[in-house]
Amino acid sequence: MQHEASHRSILPTTLAPLRNHVFRSIWISTQISSLGWLVQTVAISWLMVTISASDLMVALVQAASTLPAFFLSILAGAIADNFSRRGVMFAGQCLIALASIALTICVGVGFVHPWLILGLSFLAGCGFALNDPAWHASVGDILDKHDIPAAVTLMSVGYNIVRSIGPALGGVILAFFGPFAAFALAALSDLAPPIAIWRTKWHVRSSPLPRERMVTAIHDGVRFTALSSEIRAAIARAALFGMGSISILALLPLVARDKLASGPIIYGVLLAGFGMGAFIAGMSNGFLRRIVSQNSLMTFASIACAACCISLALTSSVVVAVIFMAIGGAGWLTTWTGTDVWVQLASPRWVVGRTLSIYYALTYGGIAAGSWIWGAVAQNYSLTWALLGAACALLLVAAVGILLPVRPWEDSDQGSSEFRAPELALDLKPRSGPIVARTDYSVFEKDIDAFLGRMRAKRHAFSRAGARNWTLQRNLHTPSLWTETFRTPTWTDFLRLNHRLTAADKEVVQHLVALHHGEYPPRTVLSIERTTDAARSRASTIFARPPR
Repeated sequence: MQHEASHRSILPTTLAPLRNHVFRSIWISTQISSLGWLVQTVAISWLMVTISASDLMVALVQAASTLPAFFLSILAGAIADNFSRRGVMFAGQCLIALASIALTICVGVGFVHPWLILGLSFLAGCGFALNDPAWHASVGDILDKHDIPAAVTLMSVGYNIVRSIGPALGGVILAFFGPFAAFALAALSDLAPPIAIWRTKWHVRSSPLPRERMVTAIHDGVRFTALSSEIRAAIARAALFGMGSISILALLPLVARDKLASGPIIYGVLLAGFGMGAFIAGMSNGFLRRIVSQNSLMTFASIACAACCISLALTSSVVVAVIFMAIGGAGWLTTWTGTDVWVQLASPRWVVGRTLSIYYALTYGGIAAGSWIWGAVAQNYSLTWALLGAACALLLVAAVGILLPVRPWEDSDQGSSEFRAPELALDLKPRSGPIVARTDYSVFEKDIDAFLGRMRAKRHAFSRAGARNWTLQRNLHTPSLWTETFRTPTWTDFLRLNHRLTAADKEVVQHLVALHHGEYPPRTVLSIERTTDAARSRASTIFARPPR
């Protein structure tokens, strides 16, 4: 009875985001588009098998659609954090629809070539590179924070529901109606998301500061990600997992043709088994997280995908292959849901588009590399060796979980805190700088270890938010006096840094204040650096003249 009650509680939690009409509308349209995309994927893969004798060209179908994310996602994430995420989503979805329509026309007139197929797949991949970071970052704008894990799981589950239908449907359409019908259906379905995005709107908290330049925005996003150990661990494990697990999907057309001696219908059935396994894992995800740590779940997921690779390499039975495809699908969804949610919850709203884009860039890069590696191994050695090699790689990924553990999801506040600009005696312009912030602390000898520990946490928090050249100095004449300094390139960067600090970051500052034993609380003194060079000094006075 207790198990049944727990099972009943999973469903409402997983489906709770659908109560929001904006999320529901975009989610449904995305499933429609995904159904068409999966039908098209089956058609593209099978068409490539029939027009090209190269195993590498077949495997590159997966690489062509994922490689753009490696090159464009970081730029797309910076755009999503600085411009309308809704507009970025709309542009990306329009690009996907354009690629599908062009492919349909080419197939309809009989003009098909392996490189043309790869080129249009690459164009659709560019659309996904624009859309995905903006869509996933928008989840936190559309929904409350406590609904984000359910929303990410629901997005994966929704895709895998259609994955269990789309490939089989694609196989049937391909077998009975030909590739043109499959491509035409995909082109029509790809019109649903841009229409839904056009018809819906949601509120996004605007920043009082001007937009960042793209180069600066990308630099700050990369800097934040590089200084966030949790995000680094999640990205590293996801990239390695993608490199190994993509072998299942990239080599599946060859498995259906050579190992199982079958056609497009069985290929679709195998993909349907993969999707069904992912669907079951997604609906059970909330329950599994209650009884097993997220780190252990991701380790078991890698082992499940390794078992799937071994089975496909050794079996000639369709039934056995479908069963292990379901196991592989469960491992696939568990890993991607876990890493996606962790990156989102570990990222403040001001940078979530960029951290997600870096996550997608590196994981899709791993997927693209894996598609090429295992395709090359299959072509130069054998399909069996490629699958067994991928299985060994996935077992190594499972072992990496010991070195790069993913911590449990925490309900920490990653929203930006309120900040009021200090009053200054100089009339600074937005680009005035560099700005130097100096704070003095008086600390008892017995509190130095605690003070240094809190100061390390502050340095980490402020550096992620944009502080540069951070230093901590101890006064040689008065050893109890400590001075913290950091710089920002401009006055706007200083304001942006303080707007980026989260409530958790401000709590670190309060702990430092509690360790200060002076008569008055620590006071931050702001200065602007000036050169003694006469020409540059005259030019700089434009940005820092006294008020009249």
